[in-house]
Amino acid sequence: MTTQTIKWGIMGPGGIARAFASDLKTVDGAELVAVASKSKERAEAFASEFGIPQAYDDYETFVREAGADIVYIGTLHPSHKELMLLCLKAGVAVLCEKPFAMNAGEAEEVASVAKANGTFVMEAMWTRFLPPIAQTRAWIAEGRIGETKALTANFGFDIGWRPESRLLDKKLGGGALLDAGVYPVSFASMIFGAQPERIHSSAYIGETGVDERFAALFEYDGGRTAQLSGGVRLNMSNEAYVYGSAGYIHLPNFLFGRSATLHVPQAEPVRFEDDRAEQGYRFEAMEAMRCLREGRVESAIMPLGETVDILRTMDRLREQWGLEY
Repeated sequence: MTTQTIKWGIMGPGGIARAFASDLKTVDGAELVAVASKSKERAEAFASEFGIPQAYDDYETFVREAGADIVYIGTLHPSHKELMLLCLKAGVAVLCEKPFAMNAGEAEEVASVAKANGTFVMEAMWTRFLPPIAQTRAWIAEGRIGETKALTANFGFDIGWRPESRLLDKKLGGGALLDAGVYPVSFASMIFGAQPERIHSSAYIGETGVDERFAALFEYDGGRTAQLSGGVRLNMSNEAYVYGSAGYIHLPNFLFGRSATLHVPQAEPVRFEDDRAEQGYRFEAMEAMRCLREGRVESAIMPLGETVDILRTMDRLREQWGLEY
């Protein structure tokens, strides 16, 4: 079972799917067998680029006929729930891009169907599986920084004023929280293993009705805190710090996870570096494949229940801003 070939399908041949497919080529035992898009031309072009034998312009036919063991969903956010349900009801496993759904209600519906059908589904929070992030979890588990007390994390980029962009289109799930903020929010959830008891936040809602940037303070039991921010019209440092009672960990450009440095008083910094050639999407694919081979219906590293809880936290944030999807 550990070497069983896993057949992959892709829904939504966009930029993120292109990066995923490129990395999937480096994964032993992974076979990309089909791609689907609403556009026949896009599906066929993607299939030609990656040597995929089947291209579909109808999602239902794709799920029914492609023969995929698992489907990677890289479409726009508003279609995630519908496509996940289509796969799960057919008994096809799913790795779905972040954000997993538009809100917690949608995620709960997906989780309910997945559990009822006993079918694997996981949010493609790729950064959680990168070696420097895994090393960070290991250092914390080993007690290297003592008791974790606080963290800061941000992710922001500037697309400029492009009201036609999906990132600024409310109907397409645009805005800083769903596209950028989900990374620091998920990071805080991973580090503290819980959702905040209290949230203090603010957001700038732009002309198109979406949050262009936000800042939040999460408060947890025991006085633990997380300071998080994100933006789609503001460049940020895109780094994270995790502070403990005996030291701290710095993750520069944490989203893309190339290094992590452990700082402990009266000791030389310990630097972990990942010299991978590929972008890093292979690690989430490997985790999904491991789960399928072992007959698991969810990943212990990115549990389905935590994905739902993270979306509940994001709903709480948007409620404070008066922003609904």
